[in-house]
Amino acid sequence: METEGRPINVLGIETSCDETAAAVVAEGREVKSSVVASQTKLHEKYGGVVPEVASRAHIEKIYPVVSEAMERAGVGEREIDAVAVANQPGLTIALVVGVTAAKALSLMWGKPLIAINHLHAHLQSAMLAEERLELPAVALIVSGGHTCLYDCESPLELELMGRTIDDAAGEAFDKVAMILGLAYPGGPSIEMAAAKGDPKAIDFARTMLGRDSLDFSFSGLKTAVLYYCRGQDMKGEDRVASMSEQEIADVAASFQAAAIDVLVRKTERAAGRIGARTVLLGGGVAANSVLRDRLREMCDSAEPARRLLVAPKQYCTDNAVMVASLGYFKYKAGLFADLTLEPKASG
Repeated sequence: METEGRPINVLGIETSCDETAAAVVAEGREVKSSVVASQTKLHEKYGGVVPEVASRAHIEKIYPVVSEAMERAGVGEREIDAVAVANQPGLTIALVVGVTAAKALSLMWGKPLIAINHLHAHLQSAMLAEERLELPAVALIVSGGHTCLYDCESPLELELMGRTIDDAAGEAFDKVAMILGLAYPGGPSIEMAAAKGDPKAIDFARTMLGRDSLDFSFSGLKTAVLYYCRGQDMKGEDRVASMSEQEIADVAASFQAAAIDVLVRKTERAAGRIGARTVLLGGGVAANSVLRDRLREMCDSAEPARRLLVAPKQYCTDNAVMVASLGYFKYKAGLFADLTLEPKASG
C-alpha cells in the first residue's frame, strides 16, 4: 500500500472497559498522539464498572476523542494507513462502540481495518521501545479483568500458558479496597495504604493451585480479607469501622504482599519452564511499584539474569497507543479484518 515515502500511521481505538481512547502511532513505536477520556468518576460510587454507564459514556466521547487524537498528531485521513480497534476481550456493550466507530472510519476513509486482542495489546505496551526481543520470553498481563501468562515469540506469536480461573488480580484489588473503605480504583489506593503498613502483619494464604499450575486464583484471597474484616459468618461487626489507619494499612499491605507473591512465583515458574531470557509485564496492575520491584529482583537473581521489560506507567492502564502499536505489526503482516468484525466478551 502506497505511503508516499512517509512513516506508516495507524489510528488505534480502545473502548474495552471504562476508558475511551484513541491514538496515532507511526511505525509501531513513535507515539504521535494519545487521548484518553477516563470514566473513573462515573463508576467510583459503585466501586466497579457499570457496563451500561460505560457504554453511554463511550458513545458521547468516541468521536471527540478520535478527532482530538488526529488533531494532536497533525494528521488527516489521507495520512492514516489503517484503523486498529480492540474488539476482544472486554465488556461487549462497551466494545461495540469502538468497533462500530472503527468500521465506520475504515469504510469512509477506504483504509484497512485491523482487529486487536486487548490483552495482546497490553503486552505490546511493554515492547514499545524494543526493536528486538531476546527469546525465549514470558509475559505477565495483570489487569482488572484478566491475569495471564504467555510464551511470547513476537508481537504476533503468543501462546497462553496460564490464566485466572476466577477473580483477576486487579478485580481483587478493587474489591479489597471496597472492603477497607478505600477509594476506587483499588490498585492505586491499596498501594498507597500498603506503603504505610506491615506486609507481615496478617498471614493471608497464597493460592498456588498445585506445584505445576500456571493458572491464577484470587477469589480465596479476597474472601480471606473479607472474613478477617467481617467475621467468618459475615454476621459479626464490621471491624473496618473501628480499625485505626495503621490497622487498615496493615491489612492492605498483607493483602498486596500475598497477591504479588503469587504473581511473581507463577511468573518465575513459567520463566523456568521455557528457559526465558526476558520477562515482560503489562496491564493496569503493572503500575504497582512493589510488583515491579519484586519482578526485577526475581529477574536479577536468576542464573543467568533475565531482562525485565515493563510497560511505561502511562500505558499500563487501558489506552489506544498499545492498540495502534500492535496494529502496525498486523498491518505489515497483512492481517486485516472486514466489516463483519464483531466484539467478543472473551478472547
